[in-house]
Amino acid sequence: MKGLGTSVGIGIGRVLIYKEPKIDIIKENILDLDLEIRRLEDALKKAIEEIDNIYNTTLIKVGEKEAEIFTAHKMILEDPEYIGSIKEKIEASNINSEWAVKEVTNFYIDIFKDMEDEYIRERVQDIKDVSNRLLKVLLNIETKDLSSIKERTIIVAQDLTPSDTAQINKEMVVGIVTEVGGRTSHTSIMARIMNIPAVSGAENITNIVKDNELMIIDGSTGNILVSPGDEDIVVYENKQKDFISLRKKLEEMKGKESISKDGYKVEIAGNIGTLEDIDKVIENDGEGVGLYRTEFLYMYRDRLPTEEEQFEAYKSVAEKLGKKPLVIRTLDVGGDKEIPYLNIPKEMNPFLGYRAIRYCLDNMEIFKTQLRAILRASIYGNIKIMFPMISNINEVREGKKIIKEVMEELRKESISFDEDIEIGIMVEIPAVAIHSRAFAREVDFFSIGTNDLIQYSLAVDRGNQHISYLYNQFHPAILSLIKMTIDNGHKEGIWVGMCGEVAGDEKLIPLLLAMGLDEFSMNPSSILKARHLIRNISKVEIEDILDKILNLSTAEDVEKFIDENIISRILPV
Repeated sequence: MKGLGTSVGIGIGRVLIYKEPKIDIIKENILDLDLEIRRLEDALKKAIEEIDNIYNTTLIKVGEKEAEIFTAHKMILEDPEYIGSIKEKIEASNINSEWAVKEVTNFYIDIFKDMEDEYIRERVQDIKDVSNRLLKVLLNIETKDLSSIKERTIIVAQDLTPSDTAQINKEMVVGIVTEVGGRTSHTSIMARIMNIPAVSGAENITNIVKDNELMIIDGSTGNILVSPGDEDIVVYENKQKDFISLRKKLEEMKGKESISKDGYKVEIAGNIGTLEDIDKVIENDGEGVGLYRTEFLYMYRDRLPTEEEQFEAYKSVAEKLGKKPLVIRTLDVGGDKEIPYLNIPKEMNPFLGYRAIRYCLDNMEIFKTQLRAILRASIYGNIKIMFPMISNINEVREGKKIIKEVMEELRKESISFDEDIEIGIMVEIPAVAIHSRAFAREVDFFSIGTNDLIQYSLAVDRGNQHISYLYNQFHPAILSLIKMTIDNGHKEGIWVGMCGEVAGDEKLIPLLLAMGLDEFSMNPSSILKARHLIRNISKVEIEDILDKILNLSTAEDVEKFIDENIISRILPV
């Protein structure tokens, strides 16, 4: 069987199928509303006490940053809008608390579940986790204790909540397999922090395997072997030894330069969405932040963040990075990123619609507030401003004109800022990549957003499972667009980075290096592996075969060529 590897490493152990207790909710009419509200409030109090206990356990067993997940859970249970909506449901419809919790929770899940951004989509798990805890308290349902596991075990589940993951015995749990979830789910993140191999997306596995069966999982490839033979066990035990050896090598990458064997130096940075993420970049020795997704400051709340709130957030990240660069992307909403209080109208084709820079240029007060906050924070670090979803040069010029207006306002108020702050754009629309030389004359840097560039170039909706096979980062046309953008940027003397998923793709890193990419920004957990790869690549050696790769006919041909001629021959194991 095969799933999606979400936490690297080899796990060999006995299966434990973990199933969440079934929660049956029946709609009931309530006669005494005051009594029902008190019942809800008592349940909230107990649920918060449970979260406090899990927070303390996680703090000791895993770490401070991971414990913050439960601070966020507690905030949901204390959120006036979430809890107020539940109480309003009870009072307006004379219904029981359980039904009201279910209806309000489903409302929020519907908002987030279909969003294209995986990071945002995975936050649905937090809402589910918190509401399930509240429901279990209301219904007096006990939860299985995963901390008492005494033998080497691979937990197999439909899904694991962060609460479940926080409580597992990491000395004995040697693997986690789930039917759902992705790389950015809290469970995957915590599994990586706890060094537990994990695979998600293993469809229907809870009905295929049995308790106590021997299982092997590979958290890199997503491979799952059930009841393996002796030969398989020997193969994977050897892989396990190799993996442990590689992990030691990666730790040795900390403090070293990201430089190829033949002396080409690049910058490997991390992508972040929240303040907590910056610690992961620093832990993994990232050389900066290539993408700060500021929309998270606007989400999970019922009003716009103030200038002061944004300033504190940007200043905090800039100070933690010191002199290392921090690329702040201006507000990227619309499309799949729906924020209810912004009242962005529904559209037929939201990904091609009223979003990102288009929305900001049309909502000047919101845009200027953010720019003021960024500029004020710019004296505390090495901040750069990046506009998303640029499609024509007029948008760049208009954005720069507004920055100048904000700068003038700040000067009049005697507020300091970085007068030479760099301004760049995301290259994520094919027209911009094709016309990139002209765009390069307008800005200080490019950052290639491959997720959307692939989607728009290949006309593939990434969220549509029926055509997902067409979405392919190895497509020769995509690689040619990337090279064209890098070449044109360099011809006009600007640096070119990449903040899409391709930047961390181990098979494509050698090609990007050969193309001359200056900055690779990726998931922080991939930084050391990328540095290890780059330090073992000769740029010139890959340059010699780059044209041949770009002239191959299909994505499959490209991937096969890379496997046979770069991964197996040039790169180290």
